[in-house]
Amino acid sequence: MRKKSKKQMPLMEPAVDHPQAAELEAISRILDNNPTISELALQDLCRGKRRKRRSGAKGMTADQVVRAAIAKQMLNFTYQDLSFHIIDSKSLRRFMRIGIPDKGFKKSVLCKTIKSLSPQTWEAINTQLVDYSKDEKIEKGRQVRIDCTVVETNIHEPVDSSLLLDSVRVLTRLLCKARDDFGLRISFTNHTRRAKRRNLAIFNAKSKKVRKNQYTDLIKVTCKTMGYAERAIEAIDKTVSTGLGIVALRLDLNHYNDLAARVVDQTERRVMQDQQVPASEKVVSIFEEHTDIIVKDSRDTFFGHKICLTGGASNLIVDCVITDGNPADSTLTDQMLDRQKEIYGRYPLKVALDGGFASKDNLKKAKGKGIKDVCFAKRRGLAVEDMCRSQWVYNRLRRFRAGIESGISWVKRCFGLTRCTWKGLRSFKCYVWASIVSANLLTIARNQLA
Repeated sequence: MRKKSKKQMPLMEPAVDHPQAAELEAISRILDNNPTISELALQDLCRGKRRKRRSGAKGMTADQVVRAAIAKQMLNFTYQDLSFHIIDSKSLRRFMRIGIPDKGFKKSVLCKTIKSLSPQTWEAINTQLVDYSKDEKIEKGRQVRIDCTVVETNIHEPVDSSLLLDSVRVLTRLLCKARDDFGLRISFTNHTRRAKRRNLAIFNAKSKKVRKNQYTDLIKVTCKTMGYAERAIEAIDKTVSTGLGIVALRLDLNHYNDLAARVVDQTERRVMQDQQVPASEKVVSIFEEHTDIIVKDSRDTFFGHKICLTGGASNLIVDCVITDGNPADSTLTDQMLDRQKEIYGRYPLKVALDGGFASKDNLKKAKGKGIKDVCFAKRRGLAVEDMCRSQWVYNRLRRFRAGIESGISWVKRCFGLTRCTWKGLRSFKCYVWASIVSANLLTIARNQLA
C-alpha cells in the first residue's frame, strides 16, 4: 500500500461543468487540505504487513481508498457499480486521482481496501473534519442538538422457524464442505428440504396445536444436524492437518453450532413452554448475531443498533456514539456532553435535546458543566425558567432541535444510513462512520461553495 501515487500529479481529465462535479472538486480540495486523513488510513492499510519491493500493479494509495469509500457512500453505489463508474466517469476519475492512461480498480480490490479501515480511523477522520470546520468558521460548536436513531442490520424478519431453518442450512453447507473439500469421513443426512417444508407448514398452520407439532419436528431436525456438526468437529480434531482452511472450518462449525443451540433453546422456551425470553438473550440472526432489538416508543421494533448523534448549527454531525443494547436516552446525556468537551475542549453554550433525554438529574448536571441554556423537547415536569433564560430562548432552541430530524433523514436517504449492508459488528461501525464522514464532507463543501 502506497501513501501517494506519484511525486508528480498524473495527467487528469478536465473538470466537468456540473453541480455534482463541483461538489466533488470541493470535497477533493478539503481532503487535500487535510493530509492527516490519508496518514490515518495508511496506518490501517499497512498494519501487520511487511514492506516489500513490488514488481506488479501499484495498487491503490491510502488517499484513493478514502476517496473511494466516500464516493461509494455519497453516490449509494455497490462495489461493482463503483468499479464501473470509476472507469466510466470523468468526474469520478478526477476525484479519485486516476490519470488518463491509468486503469480503474476491481470490485474485490475496492472491497478489501475499504474494509481495511477501522471504525477508530473513521472516527478520527471525522474529528479531523470537525477541527477543519472550526478553523474555516463553518461549525464553532457553541450550539448543538442531540438525538438518537436506529440503523438496521441486513437481516430478514427474525422468526423462530426461519432461524432454525437458517441453522440447518448453514451447518449442512459446512458439513458438505468438510466432506467434499477436505475429505473428512463423516456420515450425515441433509435435512434442508425437510426443514424448509416444516418452516412453510408453520407459516401456513391454522391452529396453535398444528404449529407446535411442526415446530417439534423442526427442532428435532435441527438437533440432528447439530449432532452431525459435533461429530465433524471431533473428526477435525483427530486429523493431523493444520491448514488454515480446516482450522477456519472448525471455527465456523463451532460458532454456528453454538448459535443453533441458542436458537433451539429460545424456540423451546417461547413456543413450547410459552415463556417470555428477555431481549438481551434472544438471537435474531445467526449471520449478524450482534444485532440488538430496539423497541422505539413502545410501538415500533427495529433490529440493528441504536446510535446517538450530535449535530451543530451548520448541520454538521460533530459526534456519534454506537450503543450496546437499547439504553434509555436519559442515560446518554452526560456522556454526549462530555464528548463535546473532548472534541472542542469546552462545553457548548446551548444544547437542545429530544424529550427522551429529559430528567431533573440531567438538567442539573448540564447546568453544572457551565451550559447556559438546556432545552428538552418535552419538559417532563421541568420548568422553562430552570432550563433556559427565557421562554423565547426555549422556543428558539426547541425549533433548533427539530433541525436534527431533517439531518438524520438526509443522511439516511442519501448516504444509506437506514440499513447497513456490511457484515459484522466491526464493519457495521465502519459503515456508520463512513456515511457520517461522507455527509460531513458534502456539508462542508456546500458551505464553501455557497
